[in-house]
Amino acid sequence: MHRLVPSSRLFSRSITSLQPKIKHNNCTYDHLCVRCLSNQSNQQGNHHEWSSRHTAYASVAATSLVSLYFLVKSLKRDENRWSCYRSAYCQKKHVVPGAIPEAKASTLSKDKNKTTESEQTDKESSDTELPFYKYLIVGAGTSSVSAYRAIKARDPKAKILIIGEEPDVPYERPPLSKELWYVDPAVAKEYKIGKSKRDSIFYEPRPFYLSPKALQEAENGGVGLISGKKVVKLDGQKKKVWLNDGTEILYEKCLLATGGRPKNHPVMETAEKDVQDRTILFRNTSDFTRLHEAVEKSKSVAIIGGGFLGSELACALGFKGLKTYQIIQEKGNLGTVLPEYLSKHTTEKVQESGVDVLTSLTVTEAQYNNNQVELTLSDGRKISVDKVVVCVGLEPNVDLAKTSNLELDEKHGGFRVNAELEAMSGLWVAGDVSCFYDIKLGRRRIEHHNHAWVSGKLAGENMTGASKMYRYQSIFWSDLEPYVSFQAIGIIDSNLETYSVFEKPPEKKKQRKKKTKESNLEIAKKTTEESLGTNQEVSKDTGSEEEKPKEEFNKGVIFYLRGGSIVGILLWNITGKIYRARQVISDGCRDEDLYEVAKLFFAPRKRRTED
Repeated sequence: MHRLVPSSRLFSRSITSLQPKIKHNNCTYDHLCVRCLSNQSNQQGNHHEWSSRHTAYASVAATSLVSLYFLVKSLKRDENRWSCYRSAYCQKKHVVPGAIPEAKASTLSKDKNKTTESEQTDKESSDTELPFYKYLIVGAGTSSVSAYRAIKARDPKAKILIIGEEPDVPYERPPLSKELWYVDPAVAKEYKIGKSKRDSIFYEPRPFYLSPKALQEAENGGVGLISGKKVVKLDGQKKKVWLNDGTEILYEKCLLATGGRPKNHPVMETAEKDVQDRTILFRNTSDFTRLHEAVEKSKSVAIIGGGFLGSELACALGFKGLKTYQIIQEKGNLGTVLPEYLSKHTTEKVQESGVDVLTSLTVTEAQYNNNQVELTLSDGRKISVDKVVVCVGLEPNVDLAKTSNLELDEKHGGFRVNAELEAMSGLWVAGDVSCFYDIKLGRRRIEHHNHAWVSGKLAGENMTGASKMYRYQSIFWSDLEPYVSFQAIGIIDSNLETYSVFEKPPEKKKQRKKKTKESNLEIAKKTTEESLGTNQEVSKDTGSEEEKPKEEFNKGVIFYLRGGSIVGILLWNITGKIYRARQVISDGCRDEDLYEVAKLFFAPRKRRTED
């Protein structure tokens, strides 16, 4: 290969000798080409005598110039290409890797590529600067308290942060509709069921809870509390939560115990403002305070709903002396959990406490008239009251599902979790919002105090590595003072098949002293209403309608059956035997002689060393 750049002397000699030869070669172009030079060499004998030395000079010069030409052209092209890299600007419409053709696109490119390696490093360093807590609990209710106590029992130096929407520290909710209405009003205003400090509904005094900053500095750990804030987003992969004030918090393990919010009646929800101002959705301490103050200033109140909360408040307000109306869609109080005959019996007892119970009715209209709320019922009747309390159920607080991609259960509602109450890796759910898998009774969601405590404890233990399954059957209870009291366990649904056994009233026992214990039990097999109907027919044969004996349900046990198996047990005015009910469900009794099983709950209680 020839040298690309010959010496200056070679160039000067070759060019000088070529110029006259090119002119005589009849070439019309002012350039050097190999073809012309070769033609000239072929015509040496005819026109001029060329020496071999001059021919070599010409060939080398021509080849060198051509090579130089292409080299300069190539360098110029490369220079244009590198200028595109430097300025991110190119006049030609071609695609060059790394080059952006227009200046505006260059600006957009800079915006899109903001996350450079250095910026990513800065972002990671900023995340490490965020507050971090090993245990985070979202929600400040009963489940939260049970969970942090379980965590502290297994990890004494744990740092646990609780974030709650309410301004108060964690407290018990059942007394809000029960005990607080039967104590001195001055004591009730302090949320106490007695004069002792231990009688407060709050689990711990406020000084017990640390501030987030103090919690991070605590050497021996502790429990921190952020009140009045809401978690609006959770990222299970990054282990981060965002609060409604923009605060970001990192965690290692998290528990969701957000509870629920009370449902509103559709008529009251769309009513005018004056009606809504006199309507209370009863759930928390502020609702209790508002209703408690209204009792002192009002003369009448209407309660919409016949469930546990509505029936308990109706008895409590009737006890206070207010003119109380209770509007129930079902045929009687607690109609969704009790058999129809027992629901009607409960309604009679509630009416004895001074409550006007309006069954099988709904509210169709609500208006503000003469400083009162006028309610129109489905039968056309109208009642006017000073206040309205809505108790039509609870809606699980699952707002985080929309922003955090958490799975909800379409049938039961709430966050869907496994038998260990885990929704995803590092995230557990407890309380009212937990739709868990019961290994005995299937998938369930429970809205009761005892379940909140038990599920919170189990979740707290699993957060520390216990890996326990939900095997405990929680209970619930209701006291319609002073007439009705019951405890229940398992699935209690009035739509299920029931089998009831009741003890005869004491006065009947006296008339038949020689009868055995077995004869002192009244049996209502399966659908108990049919059994009672038979008794009524017999009574018609023995006397007039006025002489019919009144049905009394002193003590009894109701079995709830599904597919022939016992899935729920309700103890009516029987105390201290719930452990036996739990054992019956755990054993999975099927096709048993339920009358013989019922004897377990009426037999005298013996000392149990196993407890």
